[in-house]
Amino acid sequence: MDIQLKKGLLDVCVLAALNQGDSYGYRIVAEVSGCIPVSESTLYPILKRMEAGGLLTTYSSEHNGRLRRYYSITPAGQKRIDVFLAEWGSLRGVYDYVSERGARRA
Repeated sequence: MDIQLKKGLLDVCVLAALNQGDSYGYRIVAEVSGCIPVSESTLYPILKRMEAGGLLTTYSSEHNGRLRRYYSITPAGQKRIDVFLAEWGSLRGVYDYVSERGARRA
């Protein structure tokens, strides 16, 4: 998969996972990996970038005697999901066009 396309899809998948409730890195990886492969080493820079962009916020909470960083979607993050969903119809049209006309001829 094209790296730029994957990056955009990964962003919205992470936001969708957080839209179900606050979460932490390991759990986000587990949830998102069912849809698109991601590792923790890939996820954390994405989370940091999205936090800097105002799409999510963070807070720490103790868990089993250790602080765990949780991520929470912001209204801007929800808006990004909304924009993605609104654009999906256009993307679907492009996919349909390419699959219809771009398939190999026998």
